[in-house]
Amino acid sequence: MIKVEVAYALPTEQKIISLQVEEGTTVYEAVARSKIVDLFPQIDINTDSMGIFSRAITDPKAEILREGDRVEIYRPLIADPKEVRAKRAAQKKAENEKAK
Repeated sequence: MIKVEVAYALPTEQKIISLQVEEGTTVYEAVARSKIVDLFPQIDINTDSMGIFSRAITDPKAEILREGDRVEIYRPLIADPKEVRAKRAAQKKAENEKAK
């Protein structure tokens, strides 16, 4: 048996669930066993992105966990970070031109 954690965070709340799983357990299996979906029903373990310690993984059903791993379930982005930065830069540029 190995010890792993499953984590999910909202802007106002986070939960980390520790559990013991058999060696050879996949990310997907650990998330299912953690029952974190009972606490956060908006999680869809079949489609939501997941990672291990901030390293995104492409196939949670194939990624095998190791002792001490923390599985993270990612929420969909509300806004594209590139678009947000571009808008902020354009706004700052406009403010600088007004100040001249």
